[in-house]
Amino acid sequence: VQLQAFGGGMVQAGGSLRLSCAASRRTFSNNAVGWFRQAPGKEREFVAHISWKGGNTAYADSVKGRFTVSRDNAKVYLQMSSLKPEDTAVYYCAAAQSPYGSRHTSQYHYWGQGTQVTVSS
Repeated sequence: VQLQAFGGGMVQAGGSLRLSCAASRRTFSNNAVGWFRQAPGKEREFVAHISWKGGNTAYADSVKGRFTVSRDNAKVYLQMSSLKPEDTAVYYCAAAQSPYGSRHTSQYHYWGQGTQVTVSS
């Protein structure tokens, strides 16, 4: 499975962006999908994940109430609202072999190219 994240950009604090994650070569409809982010000089961190049917989701405390992960038959989305400068990072989507998500990068075997999100104050 090859994934690609897109939809990043530059936005002012308080603004919104919606990221999308799509798979090529085959679908990821049977896989949980996670969103992670990595800021310069920091480790990659968990943001959110969604189970294969979308019934189960989880969020990092830092984004809870501001970000929403969802999916349809073709893509997985990360709706980001009330953005803060500390949300600035490269955002990655990843598919797990399991139908259920995890907060740990080790559980994800397929990673997409990241998309840059920059939030200005």
